[in-house]
Amino acid sequence: MILQRLSELYISSRNEKWLLQNGAIQYGQSHYPFMVAMHTLFIISIIAEYNWRGGTPISWGFLTAFLLVLAFKFWALSSLGKYWNTKIYRIPGVYPVKRGPYKIFKHPNYMEVVCEIALIPLVFHLYYTAITFTLLNAAMLTVRISVENKVWAK
Repeated sequence: MILQRLSELYISSRNEKWLLQNGAIQYGQSHYPFMVAMHTLFIISIIAEYNWRGGTPISWGFLTAFLLVLAFKFWALSSLGKYWNTKIYRIPGVYPVKRGPYKIFKHPNYMEVVCEIALIPLVFHLYYTAITFTLLNAAMLTVRISVENKVWAK
């Protein structure tokens, strides 16, 4: 999971350079550090709760569900291509992507993140982490989606 997150940050950084070269404007900078902190604490919480509980068996059902969500995530991110980023960017005059799951859902990547935050801890029966970060993520996504909707309404 840590390698997955690091690879996503690498892709985001590479895409950010392309977006900026093409005149993108960044939005939502004020909430971004909180989002990074939340996702960092999420990983720390998984490790801490797992160790606190003395290790736990894997829930194969939740692992299977997580792998299906991961496949959906790759579909969503590949549909966005170079437009995908962990930050909010918009190139003036460019409209939202309407392919892949974006033809069906307004925010499929955030749907995936909601599932991911809930499922990853449940794979290891880490209920405190699952509940705490599902609630924190809901608060974060309320802010983030609000900003994104305003950006794309322009």
